[in-house]
Amino acid sequence: MYLVDPSSLTPDIWSVMRSFTELLSRALLWVNALTLVYPQHLALQQNTEISALPTQYLLGLGIGDITGPVVETNMMGYADREQTDTGLHMRQRSRAWIVADASIPSDRIVFINADIGMGDSGIRRSIVSALSAQYPGLYTNENIALVATHSHAGVGGYLENLLPHITSLGYVKQTADAIVEGTVLAVRRAHASLAPGRLTLGNTTVLGVNINRSPSAYMANPPEERAKYEYDVDKDMTLLRFDDADGNARGFLSFFPVHGTSLYQNNTLVSGDNKGMAAYLYESMVEPSSMPGSAAFVAGFTQSNVGDTSPNVLGPVCESPGKPWDGEPCEYEHSTCGNATQDCRGRGPGFRMSDFESNRIIAQRQVDGAKTLMEWTLELVSGPVRSVHKYLNMHFKSFELQNGTTVKTCPSALGYSFAGGTTDGPGRFDFIQGDNSSSQNPFWEIVKGAVTPRPPPEQIECHYPKPILLDTGYARQPYQWSPDTVDIQMLRVGNFVMVIIPGEMTTMAGRRMREAIRAEVISSGIVGNEAYVAIAGPANTYAHYVTTREEYAVQRYEGASTIFGPFTLEAYMHEYGNLVPYLAADASGIPPSDPAPEDLTGKVISLQLPVIQDMPPLGKEFGDVLVDVNTSPYHPGGTVSARFVGANPRNNLRLEGTYLTIDRLVEDEWVPVKSDSHPSTTFQWVRTNTLFAVSEVNITWIIEPETPDGVYRMSYYGDAKHMVTGLITPFVGYSSDFTIA
Repeated sequence: MYLVDPSSLTPDIWSVMRSFTELLSRALLWVNALTLVYPQHLALQQNTEISALPTQYLLGLGIGDITGPVVETNMMGYADREQTDTGLHMRQRSRAWIVADASIPSDRIVFINADIGMGDSGIRRSIVSALSAQYPGLYTNENIALVATHSHAGVGGYLENLLPHITSLGYVKQTADAIVEGTVLAVRRAHASLAPGRLTLGNTTVLGVNINRSPSAYMANPPEERAKYEYDVDKDMTLLRFDDADGNARGFLSFFPVHGTSLYQNNTLVSGDNKGMAAYLYESMVEPSSMPGSAAFVAGFTQSNVGDTSPNVLGPVCESPGKPWDGEPCEYEHSTCGNATQDCRGRGPGFRMSDFESNRIIAQRQVDGAKTLMEWTLELVSGPVRSVHKYLNMHFKSFELQNGTTVKTCPSALGYSFAGGTTDGPGRFDFIQGDNSSSQNPFWEIVKGAVTPRPPPEQIECHYPKPILLDTGYARQPYQWSPDTVDIQMLRVGNFVMVIIPGEMTTMAGRRMREAIRAEVISSGIVGNEAYVAIAGPANTYAHYVTTREEYAVQRYEGASTIFGPFTLEAYMHEYGNLVPYLAADASGIPPSDPAPEDLTGKVISLQLPVIQDMPPLGKEFGDVLVDVNTSPYHPGGTVSARFVGANPRNNLRLEGTYLTIDRLVEDEWVPVKSDSHPSTTFQWVRTNTLFAVSEVNITWIIEPETPDGVYRMSYYGDAKHMVTGLITPFVGYSSDFTIA
C-alpha cells in the first residue's frame, strides 16, 4: 500500500495545498487449482532420506544490515507525514541467495529479499553497478532481482520518483546508501559461501496469516474462475530449500502473500514487520546462540501476489467510540464507518495486546509453515539456471489480446479511491474506496489541477472507469512523479520459474499470471509438466498495483492504484510471455528492450536538515544514566528500562553493529546476549531541547521466559557530533548491574 500527500510541490501553492497534504499523506488453498497451476508430484513426502541425491548447483547465502536513519526520517509504506521514526524495534536486513549451474558457473542468479517497502530502479541500479564492478561478467542487470518484503515499518526516502518524496521531505541519501551497502554486503557474503549443493521444492497450506482486504473487488471476478479456488487469497506457501552436498540445510527461500502491515501507521519504531520477524524467528530457532544477522542459516520469507492481502485477520472493525456502529464490522462495499473511512481498521490476531504481538503471531504462523516444509523431503530441482530482463515503457504501450483486439496501457495516474486508503491504513476526509465518482467534493477538482496537470482526453479515456485524482504520468516538475519504465524479469532454476513483478499483484491477478507463464513454458517445451511458477514482488521498480480488469472496474484502493490503466495485467502477461523463450537451456542473446529509466539522483530534492550538533545537559556527559534500572531482582516476563544522555543516531547508522546490548556477567566478563535486533529490546530516541541539541535515549528489555538467572547490565552505544569541528565521537553508557532470579 502507498498513500501520498502532494504538498510542497512548488512554493507558490504551498498554502493552498496544506489541507490536501494532510489528506493524501495517510493515505487457497489451491486444491482445485493445483491441476492447472502446479504439478501433482510436489505433494510432500515425510521423513524420506535425501542424502543420496546428486548435486547440480553451487549455492551461496548471505545477510547484510540495511538499516537507515532510525530517527527524524519519514517511514516508508503508509506515506504519513506524521509517521516519523523515533527509534528501533528490529534492524532491517537484506538476504541474498545465489544459485549457479555447477557445470556452467557463469549461468547464475541472485535473488535478494530486502526488508524494505518496495524495490526501486535507482537502488537496484546502484546494487547492480557495485556487484558488476566487483565481479565482472558474473552479476549483471539480467540476473539480479531486488525483491522487497513490503514492510511498512522501514525507513523511507530512498525511492527516486517525486511522489514518495512528498511525505519523506525529498530524497534521503543516507537511507538509500544503507540499503545499497548492506545489500551488496549480503551478496558478497553469499558469493564467498558458494559451495556444491542441491535444491528441493514444495508447498503447503498455511492458514490464519492473511485475509482479503478488498473482498468486494475479488467477488467481481468471474464466478467460474473463483470456483477453482477455495479461498479469496492464496494460502499456499512455496519453499525452495538449499542443502549442502551432504544434505544439511543451509537455508530456504519461501513465497507467501501477506501485507507488511501488522505494525500500524501509529508505530514509529523501525522494523521488518511480519516477514522480517519471521526470518529472525526461524534463524534464531536454528542457531539460538547467534546474534541476529550473524547466522549462517538464511531464512527467506518473500512476498508473492500480495496486493489485496492483509495480516489483520480478525477483519476490519469500526473503531468509533460513542457512535452506534462502534465495534461493528465495517461496511462491506466501501469499508466505511458512518460513511467515512477513518475509523475502519483491520485487527490483527493480537490486537487486544498490541500490534507488536499481532506481528509476532503472523510471523510465527509463517515460520510454522516453513518448518513443516523443511521437516519433509521435497521434490528435487534439476535443470539449467537462466535469467532474463528487459525494460518496458508503459506509456501508451500497445499490444494484442488473445482475441486479436488491440489495447494499450496508459501513462500513470492514481484514482480517487487511492486517497481512501485501505483497512490497513485508512485515508482521510471524504475519500472512500469503491467510488467511481470524480465529483465527491468540488474542492478536490480545484486542488488536483493545482497539483498535477489536468489529464488530457486520451488519458481520461485510457484509464476509464477510473476517475483520475493525480495525473502522475504527465507530472514532470521538478522531476518525474512516477515511473514510466519498469523492470520486467524472470529467473529459472530447473523446473522452478520465478516471475519478478514491479508492483503488487492482487490474488487473482497473480493466479492468472502464474497460469499463463506455466502454460507458456510447458507449451514451448522449455519445462515439462513438472513446471512450477511463483510470483515475487514488489520488486526492482515500484509501479504500484496490478489488478484484474474486473477488480479495476470496482475501483477500490488496489484498482485506483493500478497506475497504468485497466489492461496492466494483460500487458504484463503479454510481455512476460514474450520473455519465456529466453529461459530455454540453449537460449542466447537478450530480448529487445526499451531504454533504461533516467537516473534521477542528480535532480532529486532533499529537505531533511542535517545533524548540526549534539550537547549533553549541564553537568552531564554523553552516556550518563538519567534513570537507572531497579536494584531489586527482575524476573522473566518483566521489563527492564534505563534512560541515558543521548546523541542523534543519524550520526552513525552502526551498520552490522548495534545501538544497545544487554550484557550478562559470565566468569567476570561481560558477554553481550541481546542487541537492538532482538524483538525483546527497543531503542527510543527523544529530542528534549531542540535549541541546545539535547537528547535522551530510552532502552527497554522484556525479559524472555528462558532467560537464565544471573547479573546483567544495559549498554548504550552512541555517537556525538561537535558543532565547530564536525567531528563525530563514539561513546558508551552503562546502566547499573541488575539481577534476574
